[in-house]
This record gives sequence, structure tokens and C-alpha cells, in this order.
Amino acid sequence: MMTYTFERPICYLALLATILLTACTGPTERELNLPTTDLTTAALIPLPLEVQATNSGFALDEYTAISTAGAEDFADVGTFLAKAINNHIGLQLSTGNASERGALTVISLEQTGDMGNPEAYRLLITEDSIRLQAGTAAGAFRGVQTIRQLIPHTSTDTLAENPIWVIPTGTITDEPQYAYRASMLDVSRHFFGVDDVKKYIDLMVYYKMNTLHLHLSDDQGWRIEIKSWPRLAEVGGSTEVDGGDGGFYTQEQYSEIVQYAADHHITVVPEIDMPGHTNAASVAYPFLNGNGKKPELYTGREVGFSTFDTRKDTVYAFIDDVVREIAALTPGPYFHIGGDESHVTEKPDYNYFVERVQGIVQKHGKRMMGWDEIVTADIDSTAIAQVWANKENGEQGIAKGMKLILSPADRAYLDMKYDSSSTYGYTWAGLIPVDVGYDWDPEEYFPKEHVLGLDAPLWSETIAELDELEYLAFPRLLGYAELGWTTQDKRDWETYRVRLGRQAPFLERMDVNYYRSDKVDWE
Repeated sequence: MMTYTFERPICYLALLATILLTACTGPTERELNLPTTDLTTAALIPLPLEVQATNSGFALDEYTAISTAGAEDFADVGTFLAKAINNHIGLQLSTGNASERGALTVISLEQTGDMGNPEAYRLLITEDSIRLQAGTAAGAFRGVQTIRQLIPHTSTDTLAENPIWVIPTGTITDEPQYAYRASMLDVSRHFFGVDDVKKYIDLMVYYKMNTLHLHLSDDQGWRIEIKSWPRLAEVGGSTEVDGGDGGFYTQEQYSEIVQYAADHHITVVPEIDMPGHTNAASVAYPFLNGNGKKPELYTGREVGFSTFDTRKDTVYAFIDDVVREIAALTPGPYFHIGGDESHVTEKPDYNYFVERVQGIVQKHGKRMMGWDEIVTADIDSTAIAQVWANKENGEQGIAKGMKLILSPADRAYLDMKYDSSSTYGYTWAGLIPVDVGYDWDPEEYFPKEHVLGLDAPLWSETIAELDELEYLAFPRLLGYAELGWTTQDKRDWETYRVRLGRQAPFLERMDVNYYRSDKVDWE
């Protein structure tokens, strides 16, 4: 144990003269019996780029204040941190330029110059201050997640009368290795409501993921209101796999998700899957159908039987309306057109379709994404291919100058079972235990300079409720978060499994129905 004495002058001038803490109602000094701490042993996920420990402690307690002087978006990050701390340990901290009570310690959010990477941050933790430095609010927000993870789940036994949570001191310098760190939620096979999606976002941001890919349409359901084509949601959204009521987001509800994501520095990527996986749309508007059969509502799990009529101009007028309405509601730069498993679409028709749709997406100010099959079309280098099944498609995309997103099904698909006894999930791409999902190197697939990032898809054929979704996603999603953030030379399964086991208190506090793998010693 180490003993520290904190002294406060009558008026405490905070870091860089950014705040003046007044109303000196707290103690002018205190003696604390703090434990020796080591920042390098903190259970951080993802693992930071560089950690240096100074082996003492910062006392977080009721006499701590958060300084958010400066840019408004940094103030928002400070407010988020204050709420997160209150939710975690029940401690209410003041934010802004001044405190309503005296402060012995301060958490200061400081906007610096360009740090090279927009999500980079630096933490300088001493006995009386935590300085979070970042060039952007996004970088500050990522750094705040590190602060959250450093806060113990229970207070530390000290000589002080009030509860104190001791944070280890030192320096963390950090930035992600990939700009795009995503998870895909399939809300089409089974529908998940606004609150479910918000909870998923809450869990993603804690582990520094920055993109939510929403799979909004498929054979079994169309999940977003399109005002110019109302039957898409009314009819196409009326069912789901194995029956049930289905559902859809009104445009107001979708905007609520997008805004919630933006408030948490998450980009939403909407996906309308086409020309295959389009049965629900064709049931709503049969003129779209191109497979020669009368479309009917579908609640099964087979794929590849549906297609749009790719040679009909009215189909592209329809697509133009859909892309226009969704693009207007989605401020992010991307629009995902699907493009996978169009087995009944003739290859020339498929390529013609993808080429025309890229023009529509670009017309509405977005950059086209699609599953790796889209590379066979004559598309330009701004398109992004999401490689899930065919490495040769990825190589062809690179030859065209395209960027790639990695989602290898046998490593990154969250809907694969953990083992043969798993309650939910598939096995067609193999079993993906927690270690198999984590212990691979993205750079063994394609050189890093060609890869925008990673996406862990969660298809929902076998899950219908939030707790089932959580069972498949957690804890594997944490590994994909680290794969996208941490450099390969710093990652190994044995050290990761220790840090993963120590996430149990957070997951349980968030009421997450995670899979307790026997490969991990859970805290």
C-alpha cells in the first residue's frame, strides 16, 4: 500500500488554466491509503498501442471534477463520461468550466492539434489529474472508453471516509490500426426494435467500435419505411423467419437510431440487399420480380431464389427512390447494396444491375459498398467490397483499386456456433469458438493498405430475441473490436483471454446474456 497526501489551495487552478474550481466546501487535505497500481496490467480491450506505468494512483471520488472547457463537442464527450461514471459506480461529477464544490482531483478533456489519426488520443494520468488529449471529439470519445475501463467495479479500501475508486497512473498513447471497425446486425430475418439496437450500440462503443451496419431488407422482411413506396414496410415488413409479426422502423425511428449512433460516434451503414434477397420487396410490388414466379411472403431460411428484374427501367426508378430516402436520413458516407447470393440472376444481368446501381448511389452522394460478388461488375475504384466468401474476389477488387472490408465467414461470422452444443447459430462455415474468432491476422488475407477495416456480421435466422442475439455476439464481438484496433504484434490469445475474463462484471452489469466459454477464466 502507498500513502498519499492531497492538498488544495483555497482556489484551485486547473490544468492549463482552463477551469477555476470554486466553492471550497471539500477537505483542504486528506491522507489516503491507496494500493500500489500497475497500468500495464489493466484489463483493457482493445489493447492500446503504448502503455507506460508510473505505479501510483489517481483517486476518483466525490471531490473529482470533469473539465470540458473548449469545443462544444468535447463538452458533450465530458457529459457522456459523467453519465457513464454515474451509471457505473453511482458517483455524480460536475462538468464544465467550474465546479459547484471543491475538487482535489480533475479529469480534463483537452483538444490538441492534429494527432495524425482522427481517433487517436493520449491519456496522462497522475495522482491528481487525468488529462485526456485528442485532436477530435471522436478521439476524445475513444479515450473516454479507456477511462471507463480503468475504473474499478468496487471502491478501494482507503483511510478516507468517502468511497474512492483508484485508477492506475501512467501514460497511454493510442490509435486504431483500421479506420472501419464494424458489426452488422441482420434485422430482416428477425426484427429487432430501436431499444435493442441502442443497447448493441452501447456495447460496441465501450470497446471502441465505430460502425453499425444494418441489414435492412431480405427475402423474409423489409424493415424501413419508404414513403414513396409504402407497401414495402406494410406488406414486406409483416413477417419474419418462422412466422411472427415482423416489424419495421418508421423513418422517425430509423432517424432516432442514426442520431443515437452519431451521439456515440458510430456511423450507420444501411444495407438494402439486391438484386437477390429481394422476395419481401417483390411481394409488396410484384413488378420488381425477375424470377418468373409469383412472389409470396416467405418465412423459411433458404437463399438464392429471388431476384429483381434487372432489365426493367421501372426497377431502377424504384431503387432511386429507396436510395434517395434512406440516404437523406443517413449522414454517413456509405450505402451498402448487398449483392450476395443472387443465384438466379444471370451473370450479365447481375453485372449490369450493379453498374447501374452504383450510379444511383453516387447520384445521392454516397459511396457504394457490397458483398464481394460485386467486383465482377464494371465498377469504379470508389466501390468497397466486403469479402465474406471468396478471396479471389477480394484480389480482383484490389486490382481495380477498390478498398476491402474483411468479414471471412469462417472467422468473423457471429452467427456460427461456438461448439456443437451451442443453442443458437449455424455450422455451415464451421464452428467459431472464442479463441478461433480472435486468433487470426487480417493481414494474412490482404495487405493492410488495401483494407478499410473489419465487419463482424450477425445474421439472425436462428435468433429472435435480444438475449439470443447477445449469446451469439458476446464475448466474440470484443475480439473483433481488438482485431480492428490493436496491431498484430501486440495481440496474443493467452494475454487476451485474461483481459476477456475480467470483462464479466461489465457484461453482467449491462445485463448481457454472454456465452461463458470454458476457454476463459471469468472473473
